[in-house]
Amino acid sequence: MNASLPHETLSDPTSGNPEVEYGRSAEGFLAARVGETAFAMLPARRGGHYLASGWRIGRPIAEWQRADFYGYSGALADEPAFRSMVAENAEHQREKRALGRKDLRFAANTPWGASQGATLYADGVVCHSTAGHGGFHLSAERNRRVHPMLRSEGGWYEEDAEWAIVAITFPQLFTAFERCCAERTIKDSWPDAWEAISGTTLQPGESREKDRRAFNHEHARDWIVVSAITSKRVSGFVEVVATLGGKRGPGTEERRFLVPSDEYQIGRFGFVIDEARHQVYGGPSDFAGWR
Repeated sequence: MNASLPHETLSDPTSGNPEVEYGRSAEGFLAARVGETAFAMLPARRGGHYLASGWRIGRPIAEWQRADFYGYSGALADEPAFRSMVAENAEHQREKRALGRKDLRFAANTPWGASQGATLYADGVVCHSTAGHGGFHLSAERNRRVHPMLRSEGGWYEEDAEWAIVAITFPQLFTAFERCCAERTIKDSWPDAWEAISGTTLQPGESREKDRRAFNHEHARDWIVVSAITSKRVSGFVEVVATLGGKRGPGTEERRFLVPSDEYQIGRFGFVIDEARHQVYGGPSDFAGWR
């Protein structure tokens, strides 16, 4: 971070529309306002920083507090990384305004409940919000343009992941940032469809789902931890329950092991027991109800 004064407010001449404002908060952290969205570069507990976001903080940046932020969006390497992400969001907001999406209200039933509001992206492309969830609905004509490997028969696409199917089918209706996120989501969630559509083969590290399959195949006969608890009976160890291949369900064989606390790191798809080093444990358990 630079040595600018805590309450110095900076302007970004390249911000365009919406305007970007930088400054130092009351607690000294670097912050920025992009339209009605607020960002902060907050210190992480184990060192480094992470990106935090807020909405419609009416006070000057110099009066902002850590408690004003509620959204957390990953680690930040340094101040240039923070400024890059702020600039990316500013461009995203500019593009979104240019797309001219319209907020609507009309009666509609969705798979997630009654629509409480909707955004019209284009004729036949509507995004609904409900009390608990939301997602897109495509008209029959629009839905026929979705790749068969990704198409939903009813034209409904939920907001957590399936929205990306709409975005890659109609990229002209989305910002560059949204298209980038959509591509990442399709690769992670539907790698077979991505490979068929793009004509490329995803390599290790390019798809979470494909990596998960490879992990499961490689460790199908290994003991994978499914539950863990810090042992109160054996100091310095974690008591774990593991199954072959990490399988769950009735009739699945379970074994307990002791793993050194400083070694137990879950990893992307689970912790693999090393039977040569991690001892099978048959003593009193810290798991409630273990027999």
